[in-house]
Amino acid sequence: MTTVEMLFRYSGRPSEAEAFALANAREVYGIRRLSFDREASTLLVEYDATRLNAATVTRLVRQSGLQLIEEASPSVPELPPVPPQVQPSTDPPSAAKN
Repeated sequence: MTTVEMLFRYSGRPSEAEAFALANAREVYGIRRLSFDREASTLLVEYDATRLNAATVTRLVRQSGLQLIEEASPSVPELPPVPPQVQPSTDPPSAAKN
């Protein structure tokens, strides 16, 4: 199982019908958790990426009727930064002065 989270920003206040539709989306095999942050107007969806993909999750949220204004990409584990490569100097060697 590969757990992935997607964050959606919505406008307005979710209606009762939208809340019920999202509750039904939780019944979809692969959806693990739905979490609202009402102060930030965001919905966090946690799902199993071996069962669903980001497009399907987005479609489920949109079908609920929730007015989305922004959707984030699925979270991926952060990779460590790549160390900078030391570039060899391209300047010609300076001539020694006598």
